[in-house]
Amino acid sequence: MTQQDTNKANAMAFYDMMFNQCKPAEAIATYAGDEYIQHNPHVADGKQAFIDYFERMAAEYPDKHVIFHRAVAEGDLVVLHCEQIWPNSDNYAGIDIFRFDDAGKVVEHWDVLQTIIDVSANDNGLF
Repeated sequence: MTQQDTNKANAMAFYDMMFNQCKPAEAIATYAGDEYIQHNPHVADGKQAFIDYFERMAAEYPDKHVIFHRAVAEGDLVVLHCEQIWPNSDNYAGIDIFRFDDAGKVVEHWDVLQTIIDVSANDNGLF
């Protein structure tokens, strides 16, 4: 298994634990490196801010879940193409980018989300 394969598996396990299992503190303890740099404008920088935000999301949306459609790794980056399901709210198609340190731990995150809508100018779908 290559380092990129390990990083892909770790990115999905991190995201699953944080989002689907609603265990952000455990996800950070298990999969994050010494630092955690956040680029999402709704989440403050750092590990504790990540934990606080996703504990709140777990309380407000306990049945939320993510479906992984694609995972691509290059160098120290992993890109996940995901479908976020938020009961009683909008659902999202998302691209999450994670940067890993040399130990295979997540140290930086970017994401881009778009609301999934029922109407499309094409028949190709988002996934």
